Amino acid sequence: MNKFKKIGLSALAGSLVAMSASAEMSITGGASVGISQTNETAAPGYYNNNSVKFTFSGETDGGLTVTQYVEIDGGAQDDMYTSVAGSFGTITFNQGGGSSVMSGWDDKTPSAYEEVWDIAELGSTARESDVQLINGVSGSNLWRYDSPSFNGVSVHAAYVGAQAAGAKSGGSLDAYSDFGIQIVPEMVEGLSLGYAFGEVTEPNANDAQSTTNDESTIWINYAYGPITVGYQTSDVDGQTTTQDDESSSMSIVYSISDNISVSYGTHELDLGSSTTDQESSGFAASYTMGGMSITVQQNSIDNVAGSTAAANDIEGYDLNVAFAF
Repeated sequence: MNKFKKIGLSALAGSLVAMSASAEMSITGGASVGISQTNETAAPGYYNNNSVKFTFSGETDGGLTVTQYVEIDGGAQDDMYTSVAGSFGTITFNQGGGSSVMSGWDDKTPSAYEEVWDIAELGSTARESDVQLINGVSGSNLWRYDSPSFNGVSVHAAYVGAQAAGAKSGGSLDAYSDFGIQIVPEMVEGLSLGYAFGEVTEPNANDAQSTTNDESTIWINYAYGPITVGYQTSDVDGQTTTQDDESSSMSIVYSISDNISVSYGTHELDLGSSTTDQESSGFAASYTMGGMSITVQQNSIDNVAGSTAAANDIEGYDLNVAFAF
């Protein structure tokens, strides 16, 4: 949908980095306006999102493609990464906004808009941050490797150095790494599946005694004609001596036409015998035309973080009109 504006920068590239061919710069962006409501007792509110993305790329004498990407995101953290690509695959360093394999695959089930557990876009300010997920680690100073596809098989790996406060539990975090494999078999059109695992070591609430959790996920999607279905299951071993978390997601997308899609999905997280399952569900629809899209979603989450208190049930909708340029 994006219309790329490319500007030859051979002179600038020659002064900054040795390139055998002229470098290119693309400038893309997006803007949107929407209305959302967190729950029935809250008044709906308007919001807008906008960003400008700068991509500089060129090829070295050795045949490597070097890319520098900067996204200026209004009201949010700016994203920035540098990548080097060749026949070996792509190595990327994310200075901000990077996703590990597990965090990038936290929910691979198909949707016409957002995930069914994603309340952030719906304007929640009370309980959204307490929604529990099995999603590895993401953030700044993240290294990632993505291999080429070999007969439909690709491997992926990520590494994040030790982090200070603000990690998964709000405390510090040891160095993190994960690994994943994705298969898109050439002999079965429309089928894709993947598996990933990682190890998270972080302190308890007193920031003294460390806990090591082994996280893993497996997902499968299948598209046949206008219908795409998906299923994913994830688990965490080592939360406590008596608790291992598990989650499952299912969804279906129906493409009414090339421009219109609707979806329904569910996500259930078992947080152990001492809590009630966190249950999410949602409907979504999208319409695209050129560089414009109209999307709508209705999500609900019951028993956020495993609590049955009435305040821990969230329901909201989001209607968004976006433009890409």
